Amino acid sequence: MNMVKYVGKLCLAPMVRSGELPNRLMALHYGADLVWSPEYVDKKIIQTTRVVNDTINTIDYVEIRQQQQQSKKKKNVEPKPPSVVFRTHPTSEAGKLIFQLGSSDPSLAVKAASKVIADVDGIDLNCGCPKPFSTHSGMGAALLLTPDLLCSILTNLVQDIGKPNNKPISCKIRLLSDYETSHSLIEKICQTGISNLTIHCRTRDMRNRNNPQWQYLPRLIPFIQSHGISVIINGNLQSRLDFENMQRTFNNYDVGGMIAECAEANPSVFSHTLEPPASVVPRFLEYATKYNYDSISNSKFMILNQIPGKSPYYKQLCQLKSYPEFETLVQALLKDSDPLVLKIYLKDCQKQKLLTPLEYTEYMANRAELMQQMLTEPLVQPINDKTINKRRRDSHDPLENKKTQHQPISI
Repeated sequence: MNMVKYVGKLCLAPMVRSGELPNRLMALHYGADLVWSPEYVDKKIIQTTRVVNDTINTIDYVEIRQQQQQSKKKKNVEPKPPSVVFRTHPTSEAGKLIFQLGSSDPSLAVKAASKVIADVDGIDLNCGCPKPFSTHSGMGAALLLTPDLLCSILTNLVQDIGKPNNKPISCKIRLLSDYETSHSLIEKICQTGISNLTIHCRTRDMRNRNNPQWQYLPRLIPFIQSHGISVIINGNLQSRLDFENMQRTFNNYDVGGMIAECAEANPSVFSHTLEPPASVVPRFLEYATKYNYDSISNSKFMILNQIPGKSPYYKQLCQLKSYPEFETLVQALLKDSDPLVLKIYLKDCQKQKLLTPLEYTEYMANRAELMQQMLTEPLVQPINDKTINKRRRDSHDPLENKKTQHQPISI
C-alpha cells in the first residue's frame, strides 16, 4: 500500500465524540479526503484488545479488563459487554484514516502506536488540545512548552513506527505567542522526519469563539514545505468552497485544510453541494444505528449538534432515549416544512448560521474577501495568552464588541 499523502487534502479534524466512526463515515460520504480519529491516550489504547467484529465488519479495540472487574464485584449479575474504545470500518476508511495519539512519553507513544498501526493509515501526535484532560499529564498543548519532549516523541514514532510500516507520522500544533517562537518550534519539529504538520491557527489559550490568526502563515507555510513536509490549516474553515478560497488566498494549492466545528454540525460541508439538517440527520442516524449502537448517548450528542438550537425538534430530541424514538423524530423531520431544518447549517466561531443556497454563495464570497484582508492587515497586538486572558476578564471583549475600532476579522 502506498503511503498516505496529505498535500492539498481536505480533512475531518480530530474531535472528542464527534470524531467517532459514524461521523467519519459521514465525512467520507460527502467527500472528505482524510479523516482523523479523536485523540486516544497512549495508556488507554495499550490496555485494549483487538477484536474483529464480523457482525458489522469493523475492527474494535475493546476494554476487557473493565468487564472482568465488574463481574468479580457483582455476583449473579451478568457482566456488561466490553467497552469499545476505538472502532474502524476498514472497507470504508482504508487509505484515509489518521489515528490521533495523546502521549507525553516516547516509549508509551511507540507502544500505543504499534498496537493500532496495522488498522490505520497514519499516526498523528496531539500537540494542540488545550483541555485539562489532555494537558494535565503533559499531553496535548502542554507539549508546546516542552519542545524537546515533543520532538523526541515524534522522532521515536518516525523511526519505530512510521518507517517500518511505511506509514506517515504527523502532528497537530497551535501557534505560540509570536512569530519567532512559533518558527523556532516548527523548525525543531521539521527535523524529526514527520510527513505532515497541521497548524491550528490559535494559541493554546484561545478557544473556538476566538477568531483564528493567519498573519504568520504566509511565512510559515513555505518554510515547512521547503523541508518536504505538507501543511494543513485548521481554524474556522467552514466548507470545501471555503477551503478552496483559502488555497487561492495563499496562492498555494498544496496546502491542506481541516474542518472541525462546521463538520460536527453539518458533515456535508465536504461537498460542493451542502445539505440541510433535514437531509443530514436521517443519513447520520443510519450510520449511528449500525455502527454506534452501543453508545446511544454519543449519537444523541451528535444529532443535537446537527439540529439548530431554535428548532422545535431540538427540544424534542433532548428528551429521547432510544434509537426507535430517534427514528420517529426523523420521520417527522422528513415530513415537516420547518424552515430551520431546510436551510444550510454552519457555525462561525461557535455562532450558528442558517442560510439559503443563495445566501451561502454570497457568504462564501464575503469570506473570500476577508481572507485577503487577513494577509494584508498587520496584527493589532501580539497573539499571546496574556492578551486572551485579559479579554476574558474584560466585559467589553473586543472580540465580541462590534464597535471596537480594531475588531479582528472573522474567519
